[in-house]
Amino acid sequence: MLQLDALTKTYKTGDKALKEVTLDVPPAQVIALIGPSGAGKSTLIRCINRLVEPTGGKVMLEGTDLTSLNASALRRERRRMGMIFQEYALVERLTVMENVLSGRLGYVGFWRALTRRYPQKDVDEAFRLLDRVGLLHMADKRADQLSGGQRQRVGICRALIQDPALLLVDEPTASLDPKTSRQIMRLICELCAERGLAAIINIHDVALAQMFVARVIGLRFGEVVYDSAPDGLTPDKLTEIYGEEDWEATIEKVDDEEDQTIEAAQ
Repeated sequence: MLQLDALTKTYKTGDKALKEVTLDVPPAQVIALIGPSGAGKSTLIRCINRLVEPTGGKVMLEGTDLTSLNASALRRERRRMGMIFQEYALVERLTVMENVLSGRLGYVGFWRALTRRYPQKDVDEAFRLLDRVGLLHMADKRADQLSGGQRQRVGICRALIQDPALLLVDEPTASLDPKTSRQIMRLICELCAERGLAAIINIHDVALAQMFVARVIGLRFGEVVYDSAPDGLTPDKLTEIYGEEDWEATIEKVDDEEDQTIEAAQ
């Protein structure tokens, strides 16, 4: 579905943010991307959709080499990659519905976009998505009236209305409290399962990654140092990714939280 082949990003300063990253993402798989600040997580996501231009390597999305596309072809391919941002990237003065429908800008003509006259099928889909994430009653509220968790849900709807094949998710819980963080991660994973979407989620919270995804990729200094199931994140492996710390306490906390989640569901 998505293949990265020796993906590299070197800045003008000579700093290498990514060092020949190679990995495959099969259809419908949700991946957590972890690592310390400066490891290259956000750069990796942005190199995939070329918000940051790679220095070398290839990004293949369902057989199309994204790194070789001109501007107009890239705009078309970006419609297949929904982006969910850490800081939501909503237009504060617009309503929830208008923000969601902005995800269709790549499909409608210039004048329709300018006057926000979207096809009825797009409006109907926006209502369905808002209902799915529990925000139908807020469709006419301005974005600046929403809480952080509500804004992130609007961002999720905006990405999904593109009808993407791949979700790129950049720190979706960084500005949220622990309960809302779990709700957002759970929602993203559920929606991916329902729609058969692949996703790469850049996340700083190891415990959340371990709780919700089946595959974790660890980056350190721009290189992949871990690519396996979350239960393989032993203290030694976490030390390799992040450096020295009491990782036993983190692993115990994850186990306790998972037990509590199972008990609550029974």
